[in-house]
Amino acid sequence: MNGPDEEAGVRASASLPHGVLKSLLGAWALAACSAEETEAVEAHLTECAPCADEALRLRDAVALLHNERDLDLDPLLRSQVLETCLGRRPARVPVPEWAGPYDAETARLDALLQDFGEPEWHAPVRLRWFEGDRRTTVAAVIAHLLAVDGLVACALSLDDPVPAPAPGDPAGRTEALWNAGGRPPTRDVREPWREQAHTLVRTVSFAGRGVGELRVPYGDFTLPLKDAFLQRAFGCWVHAEDIARAVDYPYAPPSGTHLHGMVDLAARLLPRALAARRRAGRAAAARGPVAAGAPGRSLHLEIEGQGGGDWYIALDSPAAVGCADQVVAQVALDAEEFLRVVSGRVTPHDAAAGQSGDRGAVHDALHAAASLSRL
Repeated sequence: MNGPDEEAGVRASASLPHGVLKSLLGAWALAACSAEETEAVEAHLTECAPCADEALRLRDAVALLHNERDLDLDPLLRSQVLETCLGRRPARVPVPEWAGPYDAETARLDALLQDFGEPEWHAPVRLRWFEGDRRTTVAAVIAHLLAVDGLVACALSLDDPVPAPAPGDPAGRTEALWNAGGRPPTRDVREPWREQAHTLVRTVSFAGRGVGELRVPYGDFTLPLKDAFLQRAFGCWVHAEDIARAVDYPYAPPSGTHLHGMVDLAARLLPRALAARRRAGRAAAARGPVAAGAPGRSLHLEIEGQGGGDWYIALDSPAAVGCADQVVAQVALDAEEFLRVVSGRVTPHDAAAGQSGDRGAVHDALHAAASLSRL
C-alpha cells in the first residue's frame, strides 16, 4: 500500500499533463520545484521511463556545475573574521603591527592541530637546517616552538617553559625541554604552547610604546623584540609546513604582507651572517675596508611574487650600506623559495634562482642566507 505522501504525489501527477511534468524536470534537477511539484514529478518518474532517463541526465549535469568543497575550515578564517570585526569596531587594546604575523601564524598552526588524534601527534617529522637534520615527532616540534618562543617570554619577564637553569640558545633549550620528564613530548604540549603564544601577544599589546626595542638573546646574538616576534612567526610557519607534510595535509604560505616582513628581516641579517662565514673561512675575503655607514659593494636581492621587493645587501662589512650604485651581482628568487633557503629546506645549489654578475658574491650570499637556519 502507498503512504499518504505517495498517494498525494500520484494524484498530483495524474492531474498534470505529461508535457507539463516533462517541462518541470529541469527545475526538479535544480531542486527549484515547490513541494507539490516535486511530489508530482517524482511520482511521474516511477511510471515514465523516458522522463526518468532524462531526469538522471539532468541531475548528473547539475552535479558537474558544483565544485567539491573541503569541509575543513580555512585556517585563515579566524584572521579574516577578526579583520572584519576590527574594521567595524577598532580594538580597545590593538595588537602591535609587528606582532601581527606571529599572532596569525600561531593561530593558523593551532587550527591545523585542532583535530589531530593520537597517531598524528606521534607522526614522524623531519627537521632540516643548513648543516643538520633531525627526525622527531609532531609533538616534539610543538615542544621546540614552545622552548624557543620562551626566549621571547623571558625577555618580557614571563614564565620560562624550559626547566631551570634554561640554556640561552635555541638548540640547547629545545634539547632541555625534550629531555624533561624522561619521556617524549605528547599532545599535552599543545595547551602550554597555545597559552604562551596568547600571553606573548596579550603582553605586548598592553605594554605600550617602546617595548618593541627590548633585546631578545638568541645565543650568540640578540634581536629587538619586534624582530624576534617576526622571527618566531617565520619559525612557526616553517614548522607548520613540516607538520602538514608529515600528516599529508595542504598548508598555505603566509599573506604577502607577512612574507615581505620575513624576507626583510632575513635581508637585514644577511651582512652579519656573511661576515661570520668570512671569519670562519667559509666566504671570500672582503675587497677592502668600508667605513661604517658608507656605501660599499652590494648584491641586489630581487624577490618576486607575493611579499616581493628589492634589497641591496652590503657584501664587505655589516656596518656598510648596500646601494644600487655599487651592485656587483644580482639574485632573483620567489619569496617562498628565498625563505625556504633561509630555513634550510632548500639548499643554495637547488634554489630556483636567477643569477648575474659576480658569481662568488652570489655563492657567498646564498650560503650566508642558508646559514641563518638552525634548529
